[in-house]
Amino acid sequence: MCEDLCVHGLVEYKRCLYYENGKKVIEARWRGNPIILKSKLENFSSYEPLGILDYQQEAGEELSALDVVFYATMEVRNSLGLSEDSEDEEGGGNNSSVSRLWGKKLKIPERSYSRAELGSLWSLLQQEEYTFLRVLQDLSPHVAKVLGSCGHFYAVEYLSAGHAWDQNIFSMDEVVVPAMQDQNQAGAYGRWTTRQMVHQIALSFLDMVWHFDNDFTHKLHLCDIKPENFAIRKDLTVVAIDVDMAFFEPKMRDILEQNCSSDDDCNFFDCSSRCDPVKHRCSPRRRNTNLQVICEKIFRPWFSPTLLGAKAGLPLQVLRNYDLLNYYIYETVYFIT
Repeated sequence: MCEDLCVHGLVEYKRCLYYENGKKVIEARWRGNPIILKSKLENFSSYEPLGILDYQQEAGEELSALDVVFYATMEVRNSLGLSEDSEDEEGGGNNSSVSRLWGKKLKIPERSYSRAELGSLWSLLQQEEYTFLRVLQDLSPHVAKVLGSCGHFYAVEYLSAGHAWDQNIFSMDEVVVPAMQDQNQAGAYGRWTTRQMVHQIALSFLDMVWHFDNDFTHKLHLCDIKPENFAIRKDLTVVAIDVDMAFFEPKMRDILEQNCSSDDDCNFFDCSSRCDPVKHRCSPRRRNTNLQVICEKIFRPWFSPTLLGAKAGLPLQVLRNYDLLNYYIYETVYFIT
């Protein structure tokens, strides 16, 4: 998006949404459409340079397209904590390795890259969230899509984030869903009610959890679960929009396996394990799950007895015709009607 930003003036700043410890989140408009601009660090110079560039320059050589792919893949592996060995270990799904995932969409151009392009690429690959979103956006509907980049800033789709103070968590004002058949009038079609939309959003949360648990080579752990870190698209798909604290299983194990004196020392935000009293080491295996934390921090307050009244204790009837029911009914029976 550099040409639109620097030459044509088609990127318009709107407001700063977040600025702390160098991290910037900016609302803007690109060609008239709302976007979110993000960068983990404030300045381009704050990122580690690609050292091989200086070596190649001294040698009078240029990086080939294959060299770029190689270094980028290594950086992606490092960022996601996926080494060759960890990819061969038992995982939670059946998708390809990072290299194969990257290669599915990759088209190697018959050209060289400028130093500015390579420097920008390297600054982006040092941002774990960018790497997650860029790699997973073609594999999952439940992550925000990267739309473009310039320098160390990348643009993602604009979505309305959730709010803990909103009774429905998400604003339903801009939701666009196919008309639903009115059960009271055979053959008649009408708008979805708020209740129906809430049920659909809840189903999408469950679909997201199932997807993150089972459809990648390794489980994807969410360690910072709160309404503000999720959003919905106009079709009511739940989307993770802040994945700074998301980790695949190998990296999650490295984070959890620390010295400890009690279980309290083994808590990493919303992800926790147990302390071995003999070894005084935290177990590398997470003891809670994404579903349990979502039930506790999102479903429980969302479907509280205050909102549902006498219906709060009913089973998860809305899911009775879904395959997801067999997996989730026992853990969510008291949270959704």
